Amino acid sequence: MKDQAAPGDAPAASAPQRLSTRETAERLGVKPETVYAYVSRGQLSSTRAPGGRGSTFDAAEVDALARRTGRREPSPATGDLVFRTGITLIEGDRYYFRGVDATELAGQYPFEEVAEWLWTGGLRPGIRFTAPAEALSAAHRAVESLPAHSGSTDRLRVAAIAAATADPLRFDLSREAVLAGARSLIPTLVEALPLAAGGRSEGVASERAADGTGTRLAQRLWPKLTTRPADEPSIAALDTALTLLIDHDLAASTLAARVAASARAHPYAVVSAGLGVLEGPLHGAASGLAHRMLTEVLERGSAVPVVADHLRSGRRVPGLGHRLYISEDPRAQALFALLSDVPQAARALAAARDVVTTTARHAPLHANVDLALAVLSVSSGMAADAGETVFAVSRTAGWIAHALEEYGERPLRMRPSGQYTGPRPPQPLPTATDVPPRSSYGPHSTKR
Repeated sequence: MKDQAAPGDAPAASAPQRLSTRETAERLGVKPETVYAYVSRGQLSSTRAPGGRGSTFDAAEVDALARRTGRREPSPATGDLVFRTGITLIEGDRYYFRGVDATELAGQYPFEEVAEWLWTGGLRPGIRFTAPAEALSAAHRAVESLPAHSGSTDRLRVAAIAAATADPLRFDLSREAVLAGARSLIPTLVEALPLAAGGRSEGVASERAADGTGTRLAQRLWPKLTTRPADEPSIAALDTALTLLIDHDLAASTLAARVAASARAHPYAVVSAGLGVLEGPLHGAASGLAHRMLTEVLERGSAVPVVADHLRSGRRVPGLGHRLYISEDPRAQALFALLSDVPQAARALAAARDVVTTTARHAPLHANVDLALAVLSVSSGMAADAGETVFAVSRTAGWIAHALEEYGERPLRMRPSGQYTGPRPPQPLPTATDVPPRSSYGPHSTKR
């Protein structure tokens, strides 16, 4: 039975607009089940439609909820881009890896152990990922050849491609081969990154990369992000961030990775596809926007003028709101809790809370993981793109998990049909007269 208003019972023009459950879900960008979760929590009120056919909702109340939660994008129509996955469940303002609370996992186990468990179902205490010498050498040479202004994601993409060329067996898509490649690719990506500007290597990562006794990945990543000495609370926060970000259901980059795996691309190509999408400002790069905003708040001494500038220019305040969570992003909650134990993070953490409180006067949006990553990066003296680097390295493990799932599905199943909107055939062949004139501002223009 569909939840919709009974036909013929449209309200009068002066009456408040009522929405069906389906319309409400689309306006909020959530599933219909989530709409009823809002009702049960008292965040939405519902009225039984005439005839008892489903429920209706006040449009103004729905729009107000959308503003509070930061939901702007409509959800896809039922059945569109819905895939079976046993990796991540997002439900009730929590998220779970294979049914286990992801924030609890991140609080108990380091990144490598959680990644290995997510891939295999087996927990291997003390496991460390190491980079093969040949792959690491190829990645180093490729990354060092890039222009100095290249970003971290540029370097990671190039490193992934270089590592692929060093693996002649990369087209072996058997489970064990994919796992072996994943365990070597992730540390190769980290080791191929240059040290933070002005940083000095202590030799730990380079000496131990080849003999299999490497330190935790977070410890090897730290000097690539900042020149500041690492302390245990800071490493714990970085390690937790890596673990929390491993997967988040079918985000845009993960969908790209699954499309590549559906075409039976090898794991390096799958990761490259994910990295290409991750670089967008609405995905992995979002933490950089939050970093810059938080830096400005600290410089100006208050979030008020900074938030006001964003609102005045029509820009969304970075690091706030998430379409999948009603309250604070659980990843942000976990990171904020750890960062509260890092003395040098106190000012950035207070600034982040100031942003949330100030913005709440306009729209009560909650912090998301990008704001928490910004607190980590700003307080640790990292560059603005550090959060994106953490995101990319971490999410590589998730893309591999999804690739393993997709390799078990029917090949090329993700082949949507286009809805053609061009002129109907038959059309005449084009002639020279159909070519638009050269732009007056083109390379041969006389105008300056």
